[in-house]
Amino acid sequence: MSKLPDEAFRDTIGTIDEEGNRKFIFPKKPSGKFYEYRKWVSYFLLIVLIANPFIKINGNQFMMFNILERRFNIFGFPFWPQDFYLFVLFMIIGVVFVILFTVIFGRIFCGWICPQTIFLEMVFRRIEYWIEGDRGAQIRLEKQEWNAEKIRKKALKWTVFLIISFFIANVFLAYLISSDKLFLMIEEGPENHVSTLVSLLIFTGVFYFIFAWFREQVCIIACPYGRLQGVLLDDKSINVAYDFVRGEKELGRAKFNKQEDRAASGKGDCIDCKQCVNVCPTGIDIRNGVQLECVNCTACIDECDTIMVNVGLPKGLIRYASEDEIEKKSKFKFTPRMKGYSAILLILTGILIGLLFLRTDVEASILRLPGQLFQHKGDNISNIYTFKIINKTNDDLNAIHFKLVGIKGTLKVVGKQDLKVPKQGMNGGTLFIEINQNLLDSDKTKLKIEVYNGAKKIETSTTNFLSPRSFE
Repeated sequence: MSKLPDEAFRDTIGTIDEEGNRKFIFPKKPSGKFYEYRKWVSYFLLIVLIANPFIKINGNQFMMFNILERRFNIFGFPFWPQDFYLFVLFMIIGVVFVILFTVIFGRIFCGWICPQTIFLEMVFRRIEYWIEGDRGAQIRLEKQEWNAEKIRKKALKWTVFLIISFFIANVFLAYLISSDKLFLMIEEGPENHVSTLVSLLIFTGVFYFIFAWFREQVCIIACPYGRLQGVLLDDKSINVAYDFVRGEKELGRAKFNKQEDRAASGKGDCIDCKQCVNVCPTGIDIRNGVQLECVNCTACIDECDTIMVNVGLPKGLIRYASEDEIEKKSKFKFTPRMKGYSAILLILTGILIGLLFLRTDVEASILRLPGQLFQHKGDNISNIYTFKIINKTNDDLNAIHFKLVGIKGTLKVVGKQDLKVPKQGMNGGTLFIEINQNLLDSDKTKLKIEVYNGAKKIETSTTNFLSPRSFE
């Protein structure tokens, strides 16, 4: 049985030449069963990605990540800075899910779900095929002098790329600052929103740079997930893999000769046509085994299956398989490692669901004013507090007032007694609490204060009340 090639290929990258210069990849236009599946998945995800910031549920943007104002919406749930622990838990669950998915299915996320791959392969690359042609035509165009044909095609491609980059930047900005603010800039004109316009132009430039020039380098150099897979994958992970047992056999690869009995000759099923290399968007040779650059896009599977059919050999020389399945013919098993990640994922998801049910729409905090002790007012002891009320709903709260429960005392708000808190906003102020000293039996008494909006109780807050140690 032949073995995989030596590891010398790992010392180089397919997008860098021997002198260290960038080597551009001109992949052949893929076609086949998996490519058709990927197209439908990509179109669906593109619709979701573009629509997310413009969909609202109960007045909340479906997805928003406003880092500057520290406000986040996930699936229509608004998260304020006070809910940051929930947002972090969401992110941890996402990471654990990706880890579990990688342990089982390898880097399938990159090839099928990642926005970078979807935009590059299903939008920009398809436009490039439409304007410049397939692999051979693109290579010839790149080598030819700057004549009228080359200028026309390159100018058209770059212009279309710039327009699409500008559109993507608008969608991306809607995620960051909210779609409402984006529409406000459009209505009032960019001259009244200079900072937003500058951000929009910067994002446009970044996306244009990535999809027009940097391209697969994002996956190879910039993305940390490619490094992560090297730690997570093992012999039982399912990847886009070359069946080296069948492809190499005793005599290894050899060109196809229809006059010979290939099975009897001992030659492997790989006819060394290199079409799997030509169609690869990251320029690797999948026959070298699992590699950092592979994004599991399945283009090589479709291309190899087409070649196998043409030469009368069975499909599946390149397929989704684990190394153990190829080398040892062992079936997939849910390993203890996978079970461990699954258990962690279920536990974290359960905790998150519980916390979401306990989360309140209105949050009130009442704290003693720092640096202030109690005051004597005859037989009463007085403490001063600051309060803050956060309204996470989409309805204004117009009649906020407080009620001291569990102990007899007086609660007075400085200023207006009935407060207003706007929707998705906050309000605060100062209040005094006076309690007769005969009702206090310690120097620190825990108080319970109910918060009402009109006649409806919306929140309960607790705080401490300080008093002298002894009243004798």
